[in-house]
Amino acid sequence: MSTHSNTPNNSEEVDLGQLFKLIGNAFDRFFNFVKSIFIGLFSAFVWVVFFIRRRIVILLIASVSGIIFGVFKTKTSAPKYESSVTLVQNYPTGENLYSSVNYYNDLLRQKDYQTLGSVLNLDTDKTKSILAFNISPVVSENDKLIAFNTYIRKLDSLAASKIEYEDFLDNNENYTYKYQQISIASTERNSFKSVFDNIVKSINENEFFLNEHKKDITELKQTKEALELALSKSESLQDTYKRVLEQGLDAEETSKPSEIGITFEGSSETEKTKEYELYQNDLDLRSQLVRIERIMLDKEHIVEMISNKQDSGFASNSKTVFGRELDIKFYYGSVLLLLVFMVLLGIEFLKFLEKYKKSL
Repeated sequence: MSTHSNTPNNSEEVDLGQLFKLIGNAFDRFFNFVKSIFIGLFSAFVWVVFFIRRRIVILLIASVSGIIFGVFKTKTSAPKYESSVTLVQNYPTGENLYSSVNYYNDLLRQKDYQTLGSVLNLDTDKTKSILAFNISPVVSENDKLIAFNTYIRKLDSLAASKIEYEDFLDNNENYTYKYQQISIASTERNSFKSVFDNIVKSINENEFFLNEHKKDITELKQTKEALELALSKSESLQDTYKRVLEQGLDAEETSKPSEIGITFEGSSETEKTKEYELYQNDLDLRSQLVRIERIMLDKEHIVEMISNKQDSGFASNSKTVFGRELDIKFYYGSVLLLLVFMVLLGIEFLKFLEKYKKSL
């Protein structure tokens, strides 16, 4: 007769059944939670649709009124003109540029036109017509990626692995980009070329950058002289090597007068290698000289003005919203529409609170 009991097996089956039941309940609660979220979102969407449908006339009136107000403001307000210029920074002058623009805007807010005129070499009447200065980087997504890759290459592998592209963009200042655009808004169609020239001149005459420029040019000239001397010695060495090869060839022809054929200079592998190395060294030296010449040309000016196509300014009837230009009529139409929508939504929310309070 067996003395073993089936009680342990039964308890194991009960435990497994309870476990599967708990897992099933957990999945049911999770799917019910997700379902409730989608139902809530759909209900909110339907509610907003019916909310707009009930008040579509009011919203349309608000939008049309905003557009009419924008047209009226365009006709009655003083015209606004803008003039801009693109600068290239050959030195890290961006922080200085941005500080200068902020200083000019501070003078405008204080209505200190006399000081601003003396700084920019402008008449007081012309200074009073200026509304604002603005500066922003001229940069594409590709330029941002190049800047990120350049920054990453300067770090060790451990530090680079912890830097994300989005974090780099959030912490990278706008003034670090090489190309910058400065614009001036004015109530009159004036030529602001002299203003841009004075802004560039103030940077190019900065004592700190002048000293940096002088040190860089001195270093580049010394490097150029060293490369030219090395190239001259390399050419002299090649001439000497050629004479040695010619003498060896003449001696070989003299020792074998009966042979007929063509013998090339540097016929052995060793001679070919030496001649190629000398030739390659010349190419490298000349390439370095070309790069030095280009760097010297690039660093000829601290800041350069590379584009100035709006000397007399152009009429501007737009507003910048989230980095995009929006016509002033549609801007006011959208603003008034959004404002009325928020007011109606607030009134509806207050009504809901009153109903909820009465239900308590």
